[in-house]
Amino acid sequence: MAQAVDVVTTRAYQQEMLLESLHRNIIVALDTGSGKTHIAVLRIKTEVERQPTKISWFVAPTVALCEQQRSVIQTAIPVSVGLISGSKEPDQWKNAGLWQTALRNNRVMVTTPQVLLDALRHSYVSLGRDISLLIFDEAHHAVDNHPYNRIMKEFYFALPVQTSTASTGYQRPSVLGLTASPIYGGNVEKAFKTIEENLDSTIRAPRRHRDELAKFVYRPVFRHILFDGPDPNHPPFSTNLATLNAVVQSLDIQNDPYVHSLHNQLRRAIKGSTDYHRIDQKLSKVIQKEDSFTHKGLRDFARTADAICQDLGVWATDWYIWEVIQHAKRAANPFNNIISTWKNSEKAYLLKIIETIVVSPVSYYPDDIGECSFKVHALIETLLAEKSDTEAENETYSGLVFVQRRDTVLALAELLRNHPVTKEQFNFGCLLGTSDSSYRHSFLDITRFMLKDTHEDTLNDFKIGVKSVIISTAVAEEGIDIQACGSVIRWDPPPNMASWAQSRGRARKKRSTYTILFERGGKDQQNVMNWQDLEKQMVALYNDPSRDMNVDEADTGFDDDDDTLEFRVPSTGALLTLHSAVSHLSHFCAVIPSSAHADNRPLYDIEPPEFIEGWHSFDNRSRHTSPYSGPWASKVTLPRSLPLPQREFSTEKIYANRISAHRHAAFIAYKALYDAELLNEHLLPITSVVDPQLEDEVKEMLRDVENRAGVAKVSLQIDPWTVEDVQPTCWHTYELAVGRLPPLILFNNSHKISLPNDEGPTLYRPGQPPISTRVRYIASIALNDTRVEQARRYTKMLFWCLNGSRMSWDKDDFPYLILPQNIDTRWETRRAWLSQLNLSIGASKADEYFANARKFGENFSYPTDLTLVRNGFQFTKGYMFVGWRYEPLNEVEELEFRAYYSRFDDLEIVYPLLAVQPPPPRSNFLVPIPPPKDGPPTEVKTFFLLPSLSAITVLSRLESEYALLLPSILRALACSITVSSLRDTLFASTPLNEVPLSLIMTAMTAPVSGERSNYQRLETLGDCVLKHVASIQIMAEYPLWHEGYLTKKFGHAVANVRLAKEDIKRGLYRWIIRGAIDGLCLPDTVTKADATDRMLGKKWKPNYIVPELNKGKPEEEATVVESHKDGGANPRKKKQQELSTKGQPQLTMMHRRLRQVLTWPLFVIVLADVVESLIGAAYLHGGFDLGYECAKFFDLGLKWEPIPTRIQGLLSRVGAVEDYPPQLHNVEQILGYTFKRKLLLMEALTHASYEQNQYNTPSYERIEFLGDSVLDIVVTDFLYHAPGKNYSPGHMHSRKSSVVNAHILAYICLSSSTSTDATMPGPSADGTIALLPETHRIHLWQCLQHSSPRVLEDQRNTVARFKHRKDGIHEALTSGNIFPWADLIRLQAPKFFSDMVESLIGAVFLDSGGSIDAARSVITTLGIFPILERIVRDDVDVLHPVSRLSMWSSKHNKELEYQFKKEKGQVSCVIVVDGKEECQGTETYHGRASQEEVKFMAAELAIKAFRLRDVDVNYSLLTKKRRPTKKKKKVAKKAPRASL
Repeated sequence: MAQAVDVVTTRAYQQEMLLESLHRNIIVALDTGSGKTHIAVLRIKTEVERQPTKISWFVAPTVALCEQQRSVIQTAIPVSVGLISGSKEPDQWKNAGLWQTALRNNRVMVTTPQVLLDALRHSYVSLGRDISLLIFDEAHHAVDNHPYNRIMKEFYFALPVQTSTASTGYQRPSVLGLTASPIYGGNVEKAFKTIEENLDSTIRAPRRHRDELAKFVYRPVFRHILFDGPDPNHPPFSTNLATLNAVVQSLDIQNDPYVHSLHNQLRRAIKGSTDYHRIDQKLSKVIQKEDSFTHKGLRDFARTADAICQDLGVWATDWYIWEVIQHAKRAANPFNNIISTWKNSEKAYLLKIIETIVVSPVSYYPDDIGECSFKVHALIETLLAEKSDTEAENETYSGLVFVQRRDTVLALAELLRNHPVTKEQFNFGCLLGTSDSSYRHSFLDITRFMLKDTHEDTLNDFKIGVKSVIISTAVAEEGIDIQACGSVIRWDPPPNMASWAQSRGRARKKRSTYTILFERGGKDQQNVMNWQDLEKQMVALYNDPSRDMNVDEADTGFDDDDDTLEFRVPSTGALLTLHSAVSHLSHFCAVIPSSAHADNRPLYDIEPPEFIEGWHSFDNRSRHTSPYSGPWASKVTLPRSLPLPQREFSTEKIYANRISAHRHAAFIAYKALYDAELLNEHLLPITSVVDPQLEDEVKEMLRDVENRAGVAKVSLQIDPWTVEDVQPTCWHTYELAVGRLPPLILFNNSHKISLPNDEGPTLYRPGQPPISTRVRYIASIALNDTRVEQARRYTKMLFWCLNGSRMSWDKDDFPYLILPQNIDTRWETRRAWLSQLNLSIGASKADEYFANARKFGENFSYPTDLTLVRNGFQFTKGYMFVGWRYEPLNEVEELEFRAYYSRFDDLEIVYPLLAVQPPPPRSNFLVPIPPPKDGPPTEVKTFFLLPSLSAITVLSRLESEYALLLPSILRALACSITVSSLRDTLFASTPLNEVPLSLIMTAMTAPVSGERSNYQRLETLGDCVLKHVASIQIMAEYPLWHEGYLTKKFGHAVANVRLAKEDIKRGLYRWIIRGAIDGLCLPDTVTKADATDRMLGKKWKPNYIVPELNKGKPEEEATVVESHKDGGANPRKKKQQELSTKGQPQLTMMHRRLRQVLTWPLFVIVLADVVESLIGAAYLHGGFDLGYECAKFFDLGLKWEPIPTRIQGLLSRVGAVEDYPPQLHNVEQILGYTFKRKLLLMEALTHASYEQNQYNTPSYERIEFLGDSVLDIVVTDFLYHAPGKNYSPGHMHSRKSSVVNAHILAYICLSSSTSTDATMPGPSADGTIALLPETHRIHLWQCLQHSSPRVLEDQRNTVARFKHRKDGIHEALTSGNIFPWADLIRLQAPKFFSDMVESLIGAVFLDSGGSIDAARSVITTLGIFPILERIVRDDVDVLHPVSRLSMWSSKHNKELEYQFKKEKGQVSCVIVVDGKEECQGTETYHGRASQEEVKFMAAELAIKAFRLRDVDVNYSLLTKKRRPTKKKKKVAKKAPRASL
């Protein structure tokens, strides 16, 4: 919203124009500075108030003017004002979401006209539906093919005529134009008629309030200065210019590297092919016009320098030539990247030429600078006179000098800054065009870098008076907020009427002048006189009331033939016209993924050709050229990476000019792309393959899960011990056998427990062999069976003795019960004694099973069959009973004993004492015990407790053993019940029901659960399986999609948010097995189901049928007893949590915890991982068929068909060929595989640059997309099953990365070859001619089919590097213990080497009918598999140096940064750790590959410096999905506590 500012007073003539605009469409014609924008603001304000749904749209021709006008509107009107321009939103015209948001959130939009035109053409905006007012700033541009005119012609006039300004219906918007010069050309009436018809408006100026207008608009005093031109008999002579001209005139176009390149391409091309014809025409054209980069650039340079010499004089010319050459030398340096579009060959040729131009720097002595033209002297005199007149009025001088050429601006500014007369009088600034496109490709573009101050800095300095004179190109005529000047001087006369009026409008102070410099005897002076007359006619015409146009009778017919052809999408209204077709087609091709080795631009060929074939080779070329005036035809060829059946689209030879022919060809091609479903309904490249709203959708689903779990008590997980909404009807009983212990009877009243072969979990106790368990079903019994109550009391006793601190005494509705077959009567007697004792003294129920050790010993003669002892009551610290100590303590023992009980003064030691030891810290007995660490075992220390201050737990040894083991057994049974429920419900009627329970359990177990096995390995395997099956589905479903579309669709289908969405949609998350919910212990108020995942041991507590509401202790207990290091029992008060009967406080806490649980993206990753792990489990059990069924079950937004069906569909599009290139046989020999369909092999070898393809096969990108997934699954499957390894995901990832990365695949490509028989006749040893055996090596990389000189050059350079490093790489791969990352990276192999390998693997997979075995065989033959096998067999260190360094920094919480520096042809990489520079690597810069190489080098240096080669690293950091990590908080160390 705009901030409050001072209100601008509306003048009467502005109000007059506002009222006029409310009744009809008008173009307001007022001078610059008269307040046209304020009229527009008033009109917008009125429109906003009376039109509640539609918006007002303000268009201005430049970005700078848009920003300026948006600021004015936003300040004046309290509504949201949106701004969209190419510089602000580069993706705006292909993003539907942007327009939806803009139209919804803004009442006014300000854009450049092209932005609105594109939005209308793609139907993101509807002119009749969305816009009520359309304002055109600088409306005089609305002619010919300007976007202003295209908006009106293509969209406005097709709408129904406006019936009501307040209507929300589909109709024409109101139009308001703003201009200071509504004229072009020399005919005022024709210009007015054209602009008025184009904008459906009448040009108007104030009539009733002209006198007031005159008070605010100050026309400057017009002056003209005459100067003498150069003397033709004594022209100015510049030594630097003479040297430059001499060199330029001696140039031979045949020496140009571009001409050499075309000659080479022509020799390689097949004569008669399209490619040959196209190259031949290029070569003839460049030779005829000599318009190569270097030759044209140097000629332009010489012409510009000559113009400066004539215009400014010798000094300015010498300065300009010297400066340009110095900048050119720097830009042409091959190690500089000042202008990225200059090719290295062009740089070298240019540098060679400019080195021969011997020039001298200029002298800055006043006498030397004074050698300037008469025109410069005239300008200096004018500036001085204007300054003197201004200061005579006690005002500060400010001036604006308009110059036509950019180079003249630079030279003139430098001259005036140093001229002895002006350097102390004025401060000069420069304004040039603001375009900074990186795609420019002109020699004189280097002058853009000669400007020292930025556009913004210059304007700001002018506004605050730091600069007094600006020398500017036409950029300052309109659209830039420049303060009113007292003096405007035209160095060059204005080229047209609009320029005359616009530049004059900048002189709008009350006493201002407008001066034009005229050469004496020139024609420009007469032109200005004519413009003055035209302006008078113009003013008279738009003030003539008799010419008010009747809009309804306006002629809106179009004369341009190119307006007659259009295509409109019925569903959206998106429009394709001849005027938009070329740009649309260029954009479509530009978004196709490409590399530096292929040009994806559409290629246009004109018919008939401009030159006859071979013209460039004729001796007398002029005899063979003749003008041709039409008609013309055009053919456009689309890139080979598009897998279209037809890539060439031609027109008939009927068009009057080349442009029209090209437009029609582009129109046909773009319409064909739409028909092939390669465009969306907005006529844009498909972006709907990726849904940008998906992430928000998943977040909303998670919020819904949270709300339902909190409010409706819907569990985040199923509770395996209860059946939702079903009342139990019986108890199931089982015999639970735990090792050699007497069996127990287990009861449960929910899901019937069914284990394979009745085998329960294996338990692992420290110091004991593994304990096996069995759970055998006995029978079902009634709910009121007498044994149930007995079992409930017994179960409560077992759980309370160890876990009572987390239980409520009054709750015993456990969903599972335990009862021994035989109860130990001796311990029953002891418990009965304790019960009577507690009753007599009124002890707390919480101490029901804890007896004072002294009383217990005295009463039962100090028995030795005790197990658990506490150093007090109320669940204080627990110990294991060792025995009774009757012997007196020695001196050391007594000191320790008294120190323990230091709180008790004069403590009397009464024997016997209790001898105890801390219990083993292990409480989760489901996980195997890790092997002991090196060194002697830690001795367990014996403590001594005073019996009178200690408590005996009245459990027998057997019962204590049960109490310790039961939580682990119940946890395992809960997991088994959970996965059984999943298989029997969600997977009941699906092929997934076949997957064994053990695999499903692993797939559903999160790492945080602490279980023996979790889903991580399966997820890694499933990820590759999903990638493979999804790639096949997508590739077959969209046979005409290029690789870019396929990759986007694939990435969307397998993205974490997509997988998480499918997980949530099916409720799969409810069966995920976790430690707690993602490791967090939720309040007990959530639901009873969260107890399923209670952590075992110290935090375990039993489930209840009715959830427990209070997490604390029983309400009647006000104090607890806590142990202290200094001994004894310390009573302390404990805060009681107030319970709410309504449950609101608990729900609030629960929601906070749930939000932690559902943290994005942590929870999303868990959901996605489970989906992939299930796919991995299905694949393990049933191969790709079952893996496919599992992926299909989750849908993923794909259309699913069986893999064999998809493979056959792909193969059905492959034609047969009998005559094929001979290198195909060589490739088959290298691969060890013979193709049934040779076209597949040809496609795998076809680079996007290849033009000589008679079979019209597409380039290899699509099939490489498939090959990548095939290689991934083959390698991952091998690593998963590697014998004796059981690799973690991190280890699998690092080993897979070592054999599928681009560097190693490029090495494979370079080292793969075959031999061919090359026997030739020759002289034998006896002098006779005989057949001499000889063989030639054919290398795989040589078989790539391409037409790119860049590819050929890169092949040669890479092979040269390969020859130097291949032996070292081979030795490291076959016998070294460290993977040769360094040498592989230093190959600097372009991507097409590795692409070849992957595309060939994909081709083999397809040709073999989808056989992974066939692909694996080829992977083995190429040598990839042997490398992998050795890496696994010999445990080769494959960790990438950069990864190793990253893992080290993560492990030690170090901040790691790579900083690159380029200077003097060198590139350096500095490794910064925690802000300190540690290591630096430097190499000669040869492009991006050098940067990667030097980064590797720096990482290697850092590894050596930090000695990280052999450190233990956490390979889990290498997994595909990185979890966000938090820095560890520093906490005070606490002494370990042993408790039960």
